[in-house]
Amino acid sequence: MTIESVRAFFAEHAPDIQILELGQSTATVELAAQAHGVEPGQIAKTLSLRTADQVVLVVACGDTRLDNKKLRHVLGGRPKMLNADEVAALTGHPVGGVCPFGLAQALPVYCDIRLQNYPIVMPAAGSLDSAVRITPARLAELANGHWVDVCQSIV
Repeated sequence: MTIESVRAFFAEHAPDIQILELGQSTATVELAAQAHGVEPGQIAKTLSLRTADQVVLVVACGDTRLDNKKLRHVLGGRPKMLNADEVAALTGHPVGGVCPFGLAQALPVYCDIRLQNYPIVMPAAGSLDSAVRITPARLAELANGHWVDVCQSIV
């Protein structure tokens, strides 16, 4: 799966979106922001979480932290991060390349409202050196994402 499933997803649903492959690791927010010349907040990190009865993806700004109380309220249970093997099995993407596109199986996607503070965000594209430039609205639309407030406020 990985980048090829993301490439197939965009070919079918958004052929105007180009996957950027840099040939260098962008697996962390810091590396991705430097490589793409954007603010860390513009890196749209995709986190894989499990509650008692579901696995979900949360897409958030790279410079924010999840708020467990808000997450419990939105998800209806206490969230726990998946381990790397679970992430790869459920999303089809490696940790550092996870995105809400071209998934191995359909998962609910939640987009934190702080993504809307930027005209363009950059989620990974299924590999450790890829990303796409996309508006937050289009990201949510293509991922069937739900807008939620699940991160801590930046002071």
